[in-house]
Amino acid sequence: MKNIILKSDGINDLQIKNSLEESLSSLNKELKKILLLPPDFTRFYSQAGKITALYYHMLKDTCQVDIMPAIGTHMSMTHEEIEKMYGKEIPKERFIVHDWRNDIVKIGEVPGSYIEEISEGLLDFSIDVEVNHRLVNSEYDLIISIGQVVPHEIVGMANYSKNIFVGCGGQNMINKSHFLGAVYGMEKIMGRENTPVRGVYDYAQQHFLTDIPLIYVLTVISQDQGENRLSGLFIGRERRVFEEAVELSQEKNIVFLKQPLKKAVVYLEPEEFKTTWLGNKAIYRTRMALEDNGHLIIIAPGVRRFGEDKDIDSLIRKYGYVGRDLILSHTNDNVDLQSNLSAAAHLIHGSSDGRFKITYATDKLTKQEVESVGFEYMPFEAAIKTYDINKLKDGFNTLESGEEIFYISNPALGLWADKSKF
Repeated sequence: MKNIILKSDGINDLQIKNSLEESLSSLNKELKKILLLPPDFTRFYSQAGKITALYYHMLKDTCQVDIMPAIGTHMSMTHEEIEKMYGKEIPKERFIVHDWRNDIVKIGEVPGSYIEEISEGLLDFSIDVEVNHRLVNSEYDLIISIGQVVPHEIVGMANYSKNIFVGCGGQNMINKSHFLGAVYGMEKIMGRENTPVRGVYDYAQQHFLTDIPLIYVLTVISQDQGENRLSGLFIGRERRVFEEAVELSQEKNIVFLKQPLKKAVVYLEPEEFKTTWLGNKAIYRTRMALEDNGHLIIIAPGVRRFGEDKDIDSLIRKYGYVGRDLILSHTNDNVDLQSNLSAAAHLIHGSSDGRFKITYATDKLTKQEVESVGFEYMPFEAAIKTYDINKLKDGFNTLESGEEIFYISNPALGLWADKSKF
């Protein structure tokens, strides 16, 4: 198929529909069974839900359309989330739940020698390339991976082949690629196209996905004072499609600051962020913007636990966000972390290593629970009284007390950085 690239601030629904129709017609093949791989509710603002629904309604009368949200290690989507993201018209039986522990098959291996090379000698383990068996059992005439390109803490820029190897992948790939990113260093990865973790996914795609009938549909979302706009739509199989999306996302989604921030306040929308596993994006996406001894306050009305499942939750409660060196030491000494390297990576990412203070404001976790994992606690009611999210605008705000803060209404949509640290 030919690549389809559309860039404009405020791409409308008709332009989206026409582009999707063109992506199908350019294939010049008969389609009887199709698998759509959209993101889950954690990418609600990606417009991937709209795109998924459009594809479904275009195709449902002529072929079978299955939808498998690329949830990775996240919780399965609820019926309410499915309806809100993809619409109420798609029958629930068309949705498949990806099980990252049991639904996978190994299709190859990224060798340890390659990992050693791209990690600059930090690690030398091999990585099993595991994906959901439905992707490789030849039952589908076309697989469409849908998602948003945006700065990301693990891979540098989210989506493209990450949607396959993490969103629809197995625990060996997820664990080891996340740990690779954590050991290499988040600050050297976020917002960059070519990183060690991206190198792993590129290797796996080039060696083990060439025979799969796969295309990518990538979006870039820009935000202006809470309004989200589709600024880019990129469709194709070639890596160049991803590279074009990266260039636009770097322009639209990275906010460079002239000086580091003393205090940042980040709001976590309750339907999107229910765990610190997801909510810690507030930490990842601001850590390069905060000054030493600065303060990050996370207002999190929906955060009610730490991990997305009980096993990860228990590991976070056991070890806490205690800093890179201590977590690496715990990983060397404890089998439970060795068996869950993505959890170890998450614990490294979620700590400021003592450089700045992190405060969670939630009414669904107790003060004792929040402090037990290494964060400071603020009562939710006190936080919203001091920082009224209905009055704050994205960016710098001066409070009635005269204090200046920097406010972010959704950390998942960008990356904020002191230019000197990027």
